Amino acid sequence: MKYFVTGASGWIGSAVTAELLARGHQVVGLARNEEAAAKIQAAGAQVFRGSIDDPNGLRAPADASDGVIHLAFNHDFSAHETAIETDRAVMTAILDTLAGSGRPFVFASGVLGRAGAGIVATEDVPLDPSTVASPRALNEILALASAERGVRPVAVAFAPTVHGEGDHGFMASYVAMDRSAGVSGYVGDGSNTWPAVQRADAAALVALAAENAPAGSVLHAVAEEGVRHRDIAESIGRKLDLPVRAFEPGEVAPPYQWLERFLGVSSLASSEITRATMGWSPTHPTLLDDLDAGFYTRG
Repeated sequence: MKYFVTGASGWIGSAVTAELLARGHQVVGLARNEEAAAKIQAAGAQVFRGSIDDPNGLRAPADASDGVIHLAFNHDFSAHETAIETDRAVMTAILDTLAGSGRPFVFASGVLGRAGAGIVATEDVPLDPSTVASPRALNEILALASAERGVRPVAVAFAPTVHGEGDHGFMASYVAMDRSAGVSGYVGDGSNTWPAVQRADAAALVALAAENAPAGSVLHAVAEEGVRHRDIAESIGRKLDLPVRAFEPGEVAPPYQWLERFLGVSSLASSEITRATMGWSPTHPTLLDDLDAGFYTRG
């Protein structure tokens, strides 16, 4: 099969590209610049030069593929509304192209916010468009509805931390924040939890989704239902030789307030249905394993 992959040079996308190629598929990766193109070519995939800022320009590679895996997204929080609008325009253009073909459209979503505090988010609870707060979640609803138009849409909801060696994302930012503050902090008693998945395990699930997930599926790329925040802070403290301390809600000062805004919120997510229906079984190291290995604290 030939898959068109947006975000093919990114943290998750590059692992997905490698996984698809290892399974014998062809990959055409979207590259917005020379650096991205070089990474995609080095992986052994073909390159399509373009950008998610030109949604209509993605129709041709989508039409020439056996399926699309959409992972690209602008994660600049200062332009979040614009990023969501762009994502919706990209989805619309690609879904219009795939309509009536039965081809897969696998796209990235997230598990955060799918259930209230203390409630385990499961795959079988659909998002309610009348109550959902996240505009990006509305894009998920739009994409899943394309099953009625002859597309095979599949949402892969990722854990908020997709970890591994070389990660420069969320967990790396948290470690850098601790370095700057001179303390490895957590909020309250640190019992709040944070779902996680190793990058290679997440990539394997995306490939399985493209190959055979039923239309309208919501899959959870979650290996650990919830890792305690205090355990994360203690691991970072050991590796960086920093004191570990609790912050009470409202105590944290800028710019360390990021700690309370994100890691201070408890989240739980299950992947039991995903494992049972897709035959997916995470085998790679846990988040604490990767922290203890020093992947986030070197240098």
